Amino acid sequence: MEPVRTCIGTRARAPRSVLVRVVARNGRLVVDPTATLPGRGAWLTPSIDAFESAVKRRAFRRALRLDSEPDVDDLRAHLTRITTSRPIATTEQAERHMDN
Repeated sequence: MEPVRTCIGTRARAPRSVLVRVVARNGRLVVDPTATLPGRGAWLTPSIDAFESAVKRRAFRRALRLDSEPDVDDLRAHLTRITTSRPIATTEQAERHMDN
């Protein structure tokens, strides 16, 4: 069975393979595609809606235990780039994936 994580933007549970791991480096959010970067990570559904929800709720700061709000510009650019180049798994698709 594949490991399940919770998205900090939507609070939905999904398999690790459909979420993006994010870590903080020098006050900036960095995507960790291999989930191997050291330090505390947070999991996010790769969508602008989930991202905006996490920013609005200040979830990155809380989940990563940061002293101040991180710079989210690089992460926003990454999500914009990947959402226009490929379809994103919805929560429903992730749940179906977990059942298999």
